[in-house]
Amino acid sequence: QLQLVESGGGLVQPGGSLRLSCAVSGSSSDVLAITWFRQAAGKEREGVSCITTSADKINYADSVKGRFTVSVNNVSNTVYLEMNDLKPDDTGIYSCAAGQSHWCKFDKLLWAYGMNHWGKGTPVTVSS
Repeated sequence: QLQLVESGGGLVQPGGSLRLSCAVSGSSSDVLAITWFRQAAGKEREGVSCITTSADKINYADSVKGRFTVSVNNVSNTVYLEMNDLKPDDTGIYSCAAGQSHWCKFDKLLWAYGMNHWGKGTPVTVSS
């Protein structure tokens, strides 16, 4: 059974940066898709990024392209989300999830359907 634990959230001013971590334990030997989602108060959950643990497929939501970078460290079994030039609209609870690797090929609207394991999330607030 996979377990995912997020960390690194906090309060940051507009234009600032944060790095989120998703620690994966009980990991499978299979290549996985690790996705980041966010949900703002009163809004639907939104897929932010998807990366395979082999790092051969990476996908981003249009709203974060050029500002967010996702990476994987297979030694520490951790996926990172580097977030730069943060905007108030980036505020929300950020969660990571794991599923079969092929889900990274699809549109972000489909990612959630393929994720079988979820973390509890870490809050990000972008405000002056």
